Amino acid sequence: MSTADPHIHVAEKVTRAGSDERNLIGSMLGRVPDAPSVVRTGCGQRVPYAMTSTRPESVTCLACREHGHREYLRFADEVERLGRMPGAPLTGEQAGAAVARLRDLARRFSA
Repeated sequence: MSTADPHIHVAEKVTRAGSDERNLIGSMLGRVPDAPSVVRTGCGQRVPYAMTSTRPESVTCLACREHGHREYLRFADEVERLGRMPGAPLTGEQAGAAVARLRDLARRFSA
C-alpha cells in the first residue's frame, strides 16, 4: 500500500461495492457490515478504502477505469441473459432497465 499514490481507484469487485449492496445486506440481516479499511483495486493495488470510488467521474487511475468499464459490461451481459431465462426473478422490462443503467456506467468509465 503506497501512501504517495494520489489516484482515486475502483474496488476490484466494483459491481458489488457501494451503498446498494450494503443496504441490501442491512435489510436482510438487520446489521450492516463495516467497510473494510483496505481494499484490492481494479489495477491490483491495495489502497485505503477512502481512496476508492464507485462514481466513474471520480476515478483517476486509468487502469481502474478500464477495469470498471469491463466489469460493468460483463455484469450487463449477465443481467441481460438472466432477464431472458424462463422463471427469471426480473421481468424483461426490469432487466432491460438494469442493463441500460449498467451499460451507461460502463460508458462513463471509458469516457
